[in-house]
Amino acid sequence: MTGIVRAAGDGMVLRNPVGGTVRLMVRGSDTGGSVTALETTAAPGEGPPLHCHADEGELLYVIDGTFRFRLEDEVSEASAGGIVFIPRGVRHTWQNVADAPARMLAVFTPSGMERFFERFSEHADRDSAPEAFRRIGADVGMDVVGPPLAQSHPGPEPTG
Repeated sequence: MTGIVRAAGDGMVLRNPVGGTVRLMVRGSDTGGSVTALETTAAPGEGPPLHCHADEGELLYVIDGTFRFRLEDEVSEASAGGIVFIPRGVRHTWQNVADAPARMLAVFTPSGMERFFERFSEHADRDSAPEAFRRIGADVGMDVVGPPLAQSHPGPEPTG
């Protein structure tokens, strides 16, 4: 392996059943299983349920917009340039609190989470997304342990 260069716009684009897209930029097959990297574009108000990964650490870098993050019982906010590291086993979630789509880079190590995003994209629609997230996540070692941040910690309505 000699390395990888990806230009803006490269990668496989997957739809997110709850709004937005996921662009798979670097897959485990590209990195000998060491890293998965993706760019997610989240719709206003969007965010996954509270969950944890059995095997992967996760790093989130806010490209644009503003997100709230929950790590265990702490809730914080980060805008463009903010970064969050989530060790494996830590309960976490996030929510786009802007009134426009917002983007983050997500890096998982070791790789493998691309399988979740591919299957979630193919097998869920908005109405079935919560159950599909739980079922497909369980298949890749991700446990749903609570509701989305918008439900557990209602905050201000999305703003610009």
